[in-house]
Amino acid sequence: MIRVLDKLLLFLYSIAIGAVAAVAFSAGVYWFPEEWLSNLVHNLYNGDMRWLQVTVVTAAAVVFLISLRFFYIALRPSNASAPSIDQRTEFGDIRISLDTVENLALKAAARQRGVKDLKARIRIGEAGIEVSLRAIADGESSIPTLTEDIQRAVKSHVEEITGIPVASVSVYVANIIQTANFKSRVE
Repeated sequence: MIRVLDKLLLFLYSIAIGAVAAVAFSAGVYWFPEEWLSNLVHNLYNGDMRWLQVTVVTAAAVVFLISLRFFYIALRPSNASAPSIDQRTEFGDIRISLDTVENLALKAAARQRGVKDLKARIRIGEAGIEVSLRAIADGESSIPTLTEDIQRAVKSHVEEITGIPVASVSVYVANIIQTANFKSRVE
């Protein structure tokens, strides 16, 4: 939502700055008659045209607030880099994204028979990576055996590929697949 708001503000800011630039350019090349500009400024300061004062002050305040927002965005620390696990080796630094670890966990869990529709979430804990899996079982095999096999496979696969210890693998079996093996009878 914030990004959409920032894009809208950037659009409005661009229009406002473009309009100001067009007016300044037009005044700079004498496209506006001097009397017209003089009357405009005179009316602005004398209060003859109250609507003009309100419009100018409101537009200036809005553009100033948008400028402050963009100034804040420019100075805040960037979190553009994806969350990752950083390791230092004798040859240099290694960064492995959490998306990579998530895909490794999903790949290892999907190899197990009896599991369908997997989702994973990875967190970095004190003792290592914490993997949470949500699965749907086929209902044909023992759920405790299936979940233990998934836990063992995910732990060993992620540790083998990344070299990072896996602290825990949680498996949540959300449902079983409903198979319709019966035939309806029409009379």
